[in-house]
Parts: sequence; C-alpha cells; structure tokens
Amino acid sequence: MRRSPRARTRPRTPVALAVPALLAVAFLLVPLLGILTRTRWGELGSHLSSEGVTEAVKLSLLVSCGALALSLVLGVPLAWLLARVDFPGKALVRSLVLLPMVLPPTVGGVALLLGFGRRGLLGPWLEDTFGIVLPFHTSGAVVAATFVAMPFLVISLEGTLAGLRPAYEETAASLGASPVRVFCTVTLPLVAPGLAAGAALTWARALGEFGATITFAGNLPGTTQTLPLQVYLLLQDQPEAATSVSLLLLVIAMAVLVALRGRWAGGGQRGGGVRGRTRDRRSSPDGDRPKRPADTATAGAGAAPVKNGPAPPEDRPAPAKNGPVPAEDRPVPVKDGPAPAGNSPARAKNAPVPATYGTVPPEDVTGRGPAEPAPTDSGERWPLYASVTGFTELSLDAEPGTTVAVVGPNGAGKTTLLRALLGLTPRARARLVLGGTEAGALPPHRRGVAWVPQDGALFPHLSALANTAYGLRAQGVRRAEARRRARAWLERLDVGHLAHRRPAQLSGGQAGRVALARALAARPRLLLLDEPLAALDQTTRAHVRHTLRTHLAGFGGVCLLVTHDPVEAVSLADRVLVLEDGRAVQDAPPGEVARHPKSPWVARMLGRNALAGTAAGDGTLLLDDGGKLVVADPVTEGAAVLAVVAPEAVALHRTRPQGSPRNVWPGTVREITAVGSRLRVLVGRPDGPDLVAEVTTQAAAELGLRDGVEVFTSVKATEITLVER
Repeated sequence: MRRSPRARTRPRTPVALAVPALLAVAFLLVPLLGILTRTRWGELGSHLSSEGVTEAVKLSLLVSCGALALSLVLGVPLAWLLARVDFPGKALVRSLVLLPMVLPPTVGGVALLLGFGRRGLLGPWLEDTFGIVLPFHTSGAVVAATFVAMPFLVISLEGTLAGLRPAYEETAASLGASPVRVFCTVTLPLVAPGLAAGAALTWARALGEFGATITFAGNLPGTTQTLPLQVYLLLQDQPEAATSVSLLLLVIAMAVLVALRGRWAGGGQRGGGVRGRTRDRRSSPDGDRPKRPADTATAGAGAAPVKNGPAPPEDRPAPAKNGPVPAEDRPVPVKDGPAPAGNSPARAKNAPVPATYGTVPPEDVTGRGPAEPAPTDSGERWPLYASVTGFTELSLDAEPGTTVAVVGPNGAGKTTLLRALLGLTPRARARLVLGGTEAGALPPHRRGVAWVPQDGALFPHLSALANTAYGLRAQGVRRAEARRRARAWLERLDVGHLAHRRPAQLSGGQAGRVALARALAARPRLLLLDEPLAALDQTTRAHVRHTLRTHLAGFGGVCLLVTHDPVEAVSLADRVLVLEDGRAVQDAPPGEVARHPKSPWVARMLGRNALAGTAAGDGTLLLDDGGKLVVADPVTEGAAVLAVVAPEAVALHRTRPQGSPRNVWPGTVREITAVGSRLRVLVGRPDGPDLVAEVTTQAAAELGLRDGVEVFTSVKATEITLVER
C-alpha cells in the first residue's frame, strides 16, 4: 500500500529520547496501576458507603467548596492586580503567590499555626474580637485548603488576563463604563475559560489537601477529617478500604484533568483567554476585504506591473524612495477648490468620482448626491481644546462640528495622540477641554470621548446589537430604549440584519461598521476614529463614508479621524493635521494641504514626487538624498524646502534630451503600473531619489519601456512647486 506524503515526511523519534520518555510514562503509570490492581472491586461499594467514608466525603465537599469560594473572592482580584497593575514589589507578591505550591504542606500547616493559631500573630485577636478559633475547626480546614489551592487559581487567571487584549477594556471605558462595570461585563466574561480552569484545579487541589490540614486543623472525625485524612487512618487498620477511597480520589482528579485538557498547562487548542478570529474574511458574504495592519499605509507605487494586471492589496510592493503612494490611495475631491493645473493626480482606483482632482464638490464623492445633515439629539455644542505633551507634542483647537483628519507616516504619533486624549497611555498626556469642561483630569469613562480602535475591538461575548447598546447601557439608558437606539444605528450602517450575530460571525467590514455604530450611538462629546473604514471594500466604504458624513454634519462635538486614505481625508475632514515624529507639520484645510504639502509623506500620499532639499545660492536645491535640482522660483539661501513634482511633469527619454529641460538624470525602469488608461513608470536612480513618471500606453510602446530598461528622466524647472518646510 502506498504511504501518504505525511507519513513519509514524519521525522523518526531518536531512540536516545524515546527510551527515557517511555520510562517516565511507566514511572508515572505504575503507581496508578497498583491502585487499580489491588482494589477489591467486589467490596468497593461497601467500602465507599461506610459511615466514616460518607461523612468524610461530605466534609471534603464542604471544605473544598469553601476553599474555592474563598479563593475566588481573594484570588480573582489578586490575579487582576498582578496582570494589569505595575507596582513596587510586584515580583515579591508573585513569589508569595507561588510559595504554597513549592512549600511542603506540613510546613505550610506550621506556618498557619504560627499565623492564625491561638498563640499566633492574629489568632488571639481573632478569638478576642470575633470569637473565631481556626485550629481544630472546620473553618481551619477551609483556611488550610485555601492556602494551598488558591495559587492555582491566581496563576491560571493571571495568565489568561495577561493574554487578554487591553483594547476591549479600554474601548468599554471610552463608552462610559466604570472600571467595576468593565471588569464585570467585559473582563470576566472574556476570561471565563481561564477562570473556570483555575477554579476546577483549585477545587481539586483543595479536595486532596492533607499535610496543611492535619497540621493546622487536626484530624477530628466529622469536623476536620476529610477524605485524604480518612485514607491515612484506614491504611493503619483497613488497607483494602484505603485503596478503595484512594481510587475514588484518583477518579475525581483524573476527571478534572480530562475536563481541562488543553486549558491549563496542556498547550492545546482550547486555551483560556480570547483568541483572534481565524475566519478567512476574503471570502466573506459581503465582499469586505481584510483589515490592513495597524497604522500602515497602503504600499506600492501603483496597483501592479502591467504585464500581470492588478495585484491584491496584500501583494503590493513597498513604496519607492520618494515615490508617490498608489493611485487608489490618492485623494480626489477637495473642499476648497481645485488644485493648480499640472498638479492633478489621477483619481483613486474604482472610486466613483471624476479623474480631475478638485473639480467635484465633496457631497458627490460617494455618488449618492448631497449629504443631508442628521438631526442632533440635543442642542449641546462641545468645542475642543487640547494640549498634548510627551512623545506627541501639539496644541489642537477646534469648533463644534469640525472633523480633523490626522495623517502621517508610521510611528508619527497618530494613535498616541488619540490614546492621550483618552487618558490611556503614559507616553503622552493631554490637557483636554470639552465644551468648557476640564476633561483631562477625569478618568477615561467620564470624559465623554468615544473611541473606535483600528480593529473595532468588538466584545466577543456580545451580539452586534448588545455591542452597539453597550455605551448607552453604561450611561444608564434603560435596556429596551438602548436596544432600540442601537438597532437604529445598525440599520443606518446597513448591518441591522446582523444584530443577532457575534463578532466571530462577522466579516471584517461588517465588524467595522458595528464598531462605528457602537461609538456613534454613545453620543460622545469627542469622537476618535482610528482608521474606521480600512476593512471595507470600495463600494461599502463609499456608503459608510456617506453615512458617517451625514452624522458628522449634525454632530455637536469634534471628530478626529486617523486615516491613510486620502479620499476619507478630503471627503470627511474640514482640516488635515499632518504629524511627523510626534510633531504637527501642517494643520490646514484639505485643499491647502493638497496644493502645498509640507511633508514628503503627504506629497507622496497625494500621488506626487516629493524631493526634500536645502536652497543654494545659485538657484538650485541641494537634495537630501543626493544631487541637485534647478528651480525657477527664487528661494532664500539655506531655506529647507520641499520640491513637489507631478508624475505627468516627469518626461522619459531613451537618450539624453537636448534643449530646455535643465534637470536630467539617468535611471532604470523598476516597475510599470497601470492607472486607468495611463501607465506609471517607477525609475530608480543610483545617486539620487527615485521618480515616478506618468505616460500614455502609446508613448510607453514607442519608448519600448519594460523592467530593467535604462532611460533618462527630465523635469522642467517651471514644473516644480516649492513649499517651505
């Protein structure tokens, strides 16, 4: 019979490892087999139903359940503290938690006697004040079992809490939920598997506790004599009965371990905590594409090489040095008028707008006609003033109803800015004033600031409807009214039919719309959106953008929108805030930013070549990346400027051109990309910045352009726009 490929490629186990491993299994198995072979099965029923054993079973259940309850009351907060809070002496506290697991039980019993006994540190005070005497009492057995078993709960739950993404709790706080409400309604449900595993182990360990119990609480029948202590007594007079009771404890322990396989120290697939969705969203029903990585701009100088057709987003190459961002990520409309001729990039791929930049009013961006402002729920207005210090340093002042698009390269401080306004990061601190109220000193849940993180952070244990209603419920809205408002918002975003689904049953785009509905339904004073539409396809994005713009038209607060999509920036925002290295490079209307970008990254995002340099005294620029650039406009010597060149202003030649062009550089074609009916050609230069040229297909054919062909690029001095940095 033919062997499967998997069987053929399976590595052989080395004998030097297999033999000791088998010996280890035998070493662990032989004692268990000893119990099974020596058990008198015919007398098992009589042994387990005897009066002493029955009484010990009842007492063991009472003690173990009491120890579990006490461990939950004390251990859950302790696990949360160790997982969530940094404080001096944290390592010492964790060592104290682990100590009972490595301490001999009898030593633990002696320690309990010296601590809680009649002559211990607290024993006399407990007896005189409350009349509580722990030694030789059932409560003492509970305390002894708790001392030994609680570490299992704390360690198991701490690991689960550490693996839980803080974004869930932070988002709940931004929706107005107090820390206790967040803990009860978000944290505990999400760590329920880890909590259940730790609780089961704690109960099983308490059920089998012997050394600490007999040392601290004694061995009194009906009072402290649990099953392990009963086995100890039976071994002296009735070894057969001791074997039967040992079998009972063995079966209980094995049942617990089998139920918990893979949930604690087993490394299976069903570990506690919250795991990410594994569903392939590329095949989702509504066609929503997967979410881009956090804080990452779409890469590449275009869609794909001509010879292979368009490439999917995840397959695009990284942007070339100083080359523009791909056409599908470039803005099209501008709110305050057209850009100068010659600086008009082609429209974004598949966007339902004309090709000429700045000629269409923003209400036509989605192809749905003018946006009608949505009525506000109240006439309140909340202007924004923020002063941020730390990694991100800037001041922001905005009137009610203003939408500010925050753009910039990776690591510029965009998300840090949002988290500083929420009070969720030590990297930056914000003095925040909303509507005359100093909100910066308030905890996150009282600031009135709603946040939509990059991946939405929908609560996995709640349906889409319950997620959307969460902020309203946290604000005290009655359940029925909260659900009615939540359903209305889901309907606005075309996901009302998914109200009953959990996040794991939603595609990336659907989850993004639900997260957006959840934030809008909470009626915040400040709305923070961290790439909220990144996971949507073009058609759905246009519709959601229209809905969002409709809401923002009647919003009484300020909205900060972090985005890498130029269409979002110009169609939704009144201002564009450009960040680099935590500093504000430019803060202006979209049209001004489009015409005079002060950041190379923004210029490339707009589809243009951006060459940074310093003005020389001879009418040239000394480029930061090497070489010189002849310009027509006079510039003060030593001034730092940005030379912006449209791709269509870059000419290509197979031989060095003669005549008027004063800026000519040799280079090599690295990539050819289709953009509508034209082609974009990326030309790499060994001694200077790369350039992107835009030509017709006929011109490309006449020049014989293909990857690796050597060409000359030329730019007229009059085609260069200079912007002071």
